[in-house]
Amino acid sequence: MERMRRTVLGIMAAFLLLAATACTVTQADPDYVPPAPLPALEQLKQAPLTDPAALSSGQDYLSFVTADHNVVCSLTSARGEHVNLPYEQNGFGGSGTGKFATVPVAHCELAAYPKPEAKDVRDSCGGTGLGYLGGTALLTPDRAVYGECRSGVTQQESEFGPKGTRNGPIAQLPVLEDGKNVERNGLRCSAYNGGVACGNVSAGVAFFVARDHYELILPGTPTVSPAPSEARKTP
Repeated sequence: MERMRRTVLGIMAAFLLLAATACTVTQADPDYVPPAPLPALEQLKQAPLTDPAALSSGQDYLSFVTADHNVVCSLTSARGEHVNLPYEQNGFGGSGTGKFATVPVAHCELAAYPKPEAKDVRDSCGGTGLGYLGGTALLTPDRAVYGECRSGVTQQESEFGPKGTRNGPIAQLPVLEDGKNVERNGLRCSAYNGGVACGNVSAGVAFFVARDHYELILPGTPTVSPAPSEARKTP
């Protein structure tokens, strides 16, 4: 009788151990459709803020790259056309810039990017020998612009473009993880949906930039999720 009792207890213990250590097998739902990314301004409103100290390095700007290193951005300042960037030569601190007001801006550069659409070209670059090229975006408190007059490549392209060195000042910058948000002087940037959105939420102004598409959001623009455009990538 005692032997039978021990046998029953052993079977029960083995059953309980098996139940406690059993693995749960989950299967993907073939009918599941992931939700669409939030529109840029909604993402900037809702995404959790990251401690800016991790991105500032004690300087008067917040700079970061995306996890894939395709986009580098700075929440910084500008005087006229001179933007204070830690990885590009600029005249922000030059003696002739004192006549310009200092305004907060967000500036991004891309390693791979679409061409500007004709409606977004803001400058003829007349007489300069330059072309209006994509790969940069600028946000001020009241406007968003994609592209600029330049020749050659940006620092971001020289480091992370098709022939990039993968080494330089941008390679040393911290990563803003996907879904996170950072803010400086009333402007915000968020890494999400394969790119970066930057905006002035209170004014309803923003941009979204990624490898294969971009979007400029101005007051009155319908709030739609960023979706790929037909703009051709720059090699």
